[in-house]
Amino acid sequence: MTKKTLAVLTVAAFAAAGCANMSETQQRTAVGTGLGAVAGAALGSAIGGSGTATRNMAVLGAAAGGIGTYVWSNRMEQQRQAMQQATAGTGVTVSQTADNQLKLDVPSDISFATNSATITPQFRPILERFAETLHANPAATVRIIGHTDSTGNDAINDPLSVNRAASTRQFLADRGVNPNRIAIDGRGSREPIADNATAAGRAKNRRVEIYVGELQG
Repeated sequence: MTKKTLAVLTVAAFAAAGCANMSETQQRTAVGTGLGAVAGAALGSAIGGSGTATRNMAVLGAAAGGIGTYVWSNRMEQQRQAMQQATAGTGVTVSQTADNQLKLDVPSDISFATNSATITPQFRPILERFAETLHANPAATVRIIGHTDSTGNDAINDPLSVNRAASTRQFLADRGVNPNRIAIDGRGSREPIADNATAAGRAKNRRVEIYVGELQG
């Protein structure tokens, strides 16, 4: 594959994404498809493939690149509205991210006590309602990310953050949500959103983030 061909594919990808009549989702799909084509074609060339083989790799790359785009469907909007109602006045933030995921930002005073991975009574009804919305949207997948403040060290904070995410997943699984739909991660104290030098800041950093996404089919 020549450098000229690579350049043409790259320019085409970004030109498609820049079309004024495209929605944001369509633009991201175009970029993903175009860059996937570039990556696939480059791989075909790198492994010494013929012109036909390189073109085939480009097609496969384009398909893969276009898949990973989230859509904001009617079900996602209904889920957002349901969770906003369920969390009103609790301090939980419900929002739509720039890449069309539903995000629940759950502070520590709602979710978990200090140094604990046990779900608080205040968090349980929120998760009960969340489980119901997941049953209503079977195409959606979930990511749960646990965070801690900077108190203690990584040996304590890293497993604690994972355990909080795991507890949340288990609660949902106990309500009939397939745990295979739910990925978990723990970031320990590495991603603060406030100043750990103050008690208020540390409280904000002790949190759970839940992301819901529906991939474009």
